[in-house]
Amino acid sequence: MVNVPKLKGKMVEMSVSAETLAEHMGINVATLYRRFNDPDSFTVKEVRRIAEILNLTADEVDAIFFCLKSRI
Repeated sequence: MVNVPKLKGKMVEMSVSAETLAEHMGINVATLYRRFNDPDSFTVKEVRRIAEILNLTADEVDAIFFCLKSRI
């Protein structure tokens, strides 16, 4: 499960708008918004590109894209 609020927070921290992120990823901004609404649809290629663009550390990538919630 992708932690979209954490991803958006990192975007704000890095002063990267959704439009800019989408442009650097080579996708339409509407596609990026669809990913935000269905976060499990991010591809590995997109995750890698976001990590590069936002200069994410390995821990940040894990926290944003590979966070696991315990199921009771």
